[in-house]
Amino acid sequence: MSGFRAPVYQRIVPDGVAWSDRITFSPAVRVGDFIYVSGLTATDDQHRIVGVGDIVAQTRQIFAKMARILAAAGAGMEHVVETTDYFISLEDYSRTAEVRREVFHGPPYPAATGVRVAGLIRPEALIEIKAVAICPKASP
Repeated sequence: MSGFRAPVYQRIVPDGVAWSDRITFSPAVRVGDFIYVSGLTATDDQHRIVGVGDIVAQTRQIFAKMARILAAAGAGMEHVVETTDYFISLEDYSRTAEVRREVFHGPPYPAATGVRVAGLIRPEALIEIKAVAICPKASP
């Protein structure tokens, strides 16, 4: 493609999180005013699943991690405009709506897509969520 230039982006890694360049993805990337948060599962800082068997606890943990990542980019949950949920069962999935109400303080709420999948990389994970946020960069 003649004249095409790859976008310049900033990798977002929250303070206190050890991140290796051997890992082939970023927790989030910022391109201009857009922040793309990678799919998150309900793990703690030691990479252990939080809330085994409880989709509500896992959803809360995911959104807490997401808030931490967004804060590292100078944004907050109020800047989230879209989420995509990947879940393994319809059982109790509707209960994640109560967490969305707590987190996003809507209406309006971000656009959302739910996708039922056969499984996630972590067998104990019941849900994985990715997001897009829009937050203007601070003026110099």
